[in-house]
Amino acid sequence: MTKIYTNILIFTSFFLAQSQELKVYDNYESLKKELITDSETLYVVNFWATWCAPCVKELPHFETLYQNTKNQKVKILLVSLDFKNQIDTKLKKFIEKKKYSSQIVALTDKDYNNWLNKVDENWSGSIPATLLIKGNKSLFKEEEFASAKELQEFVNALNNI
Repeated sequence: MTKIYTNILIFTSFFLAQSQELKVYDNYESLKKELITDSETLYVVNFWATWCAPCVKELPHFETLYQNTKNQKVKILLVSLDFKNQIDTKLKKFIEKKKYSSQIVALTDKDYNNWLNKVDENWSGSIPATLLIKGNKSLFKEEEFASAKELQEFVNALNNI
């Protein structure tokens, strides 16, 4: 019986350790300050949530972009806007199931009027939405990417600005 409890404890500890890797930010400024630090790196920041079907549908395209650019100065940030009370019950389980390689973080700041315009002055707040940042250049799109190719073309467009 002790062995069963020990195995359950080990399994639970492993599961919790995996779940605790998700970084949660209370506001956009702290997320941007901590994660967008290098002017030579292209940051692809996608805003999504598990409850948003178009968002979930396009996530594999970001994984393809990650795989195609992992040896370049490109960083994919998948910023979940899931509700704070669903992070443990829904978001962490989704992340564990999908096993994406891109960095996933959660942003719980629900005072949208304070930060949406910092992402893009024309963002209505709908998701999916994607922001590209490289140095002092940025490009924003507030709609779903239909394919990995379409996402790649959007990323390439930043070089033409």
